[in-house]
Amino acid sequence: MGRAEREAVCRDMLHAEPGLVARIVDEVRREVPAYRGLHGSRLAEVRAITRWASSRLLRMWAEDTGTTAADVERAREIGRARAADGRSVDAVVRAYRVGAAAADRIVAEHAGDRLSPGDVFALNRIWLRELETLTEALAAGHADAAERLDADRDRALRAFLDDLLVGRQASPAAVADRSRALGVCLPESGVLLVAGPVRLAAGAPAAAAAPAPDRTPSAPDRTPAAAATSHPTATATTATAAAGAELAARLLRARPAGGADVLHTTRADHLVLLLDPGLAALTGPLLRGTARRGCLVAGHGPDELAGAYRLARDALGAAPARAFDADGLLHTAEAHVVGLLNATPGATPATVRRHVLGPLLDPGNQHLAATLDAYLGTGSATAAAEALHLHPQTLRYRMRRVRELTGRDPRDPWQRLMLEIARTVHG
Repeated sequence: MGRAEREAVCRDMLHAEPGLVARIVDEVRREVPAYRGLHGSRLAEVRAITRWASSRLLRMWAEDTGTTAADVERAREIGRARAADGRSVDAVVRAYRVGAAAADRIVAEHAGDRLSPGDVFALNRIWLRELETLTEALAAGHADAAERLDADRDRALRAFLDDLLVGRQASPAAVADRSRALGVCLPESGVLLVAGPVRLAAGAPAAAAAPAPDRTPSAPDRTPAAAATSHPTATATTATAAAGAELAARLLRARPAGGADVLHTTRADHLVLLLDPGLAALTGPLLRGTARRGCLVAGHGPDELAGAYRLARDALGAAPARAFDADGLLHTAEAHVVGLLNATPGATPATVRRHVLGPLLDPGNQHLAATLDAYLGTGSATAAAEALHLHPQTLRYRMRRVRELTGRDPRDPWQRLMLEIARTVHG
């Protein structure tokens, strides 16, 4: 078969195009799971792309030509669109290969014995070489768009958390709308982690420890690129943002199936993460050795994060070194005690008592609370037992129950101070 005969077969195939396209699309939908659920405008788009790809490849075969720059750019555009649709590049490339195999078989059926070995070879060469060129361009376009979309979504998620931290658009309705638009699941009662350099968290002088003004990389004038040219601390800010992203990624990998997302942002030289309570125990080991100390504040819904952030940030700047645990973390109770001592809004006598004493406030545990008061007042188990007219063994048992219920040991100076404060204030 010469060129004229190939062109005749090509014309016949293109004349029968609706049937050709329908058969190819049907086979793709049978073989590629990602395409089975397509309908409406998306299915119409797949048919249009199939029509373009099959006609171009048939003409390359008939005219003995190859892909053009326009073909490559069209394939890139298709890849970009598929990334926006959320279809994986593997599924798209597989669809093209399945479609090409179907088209090859249909051409062979239509042409029959009119095809010479040279025609078959040329047809297969088109499918292998030119289709490979198109799928490579498609994959490149998909990768470019996916990277841009990921960056855009990351910026949008950081802006979402930034708004919650300052109380902007934090009503339940606004939070629900933005969560739905971004495809993110927030914890109903989350844990906020604020982590800053050790120098801000270890009882530094007031001038050094004062919280820096909140400025975020997501603000128009403070992107990492802009900051790098306008402020000497840009490198540290960028490093903080990178540390927050890495910590969030590691926590996300540990997230149980169906768990809430982890949001992160950077404010001044602090990294801030909002996470599910189930992940809180992992934050200490992850922060260890990073030259950062953190504050975990638990039990806050999205509309309460502004106060939680202020409490955690201020506690980091004011807490003494002994208030941090072995992983360099302040916890909710410690943050409230430090906040109460420094008049931070939201840290009240009632919140301190609740977080420090917990079950000890239950009416059924009044005898344990009285035992703790006696111990704190006398300074020894023996003297406390005498004051309460108890056997020393009974008092020791009660003090063990106090430690179990509160998680605090009054023999530790900092824990004793917290218990003293919680038992002294009223609220």
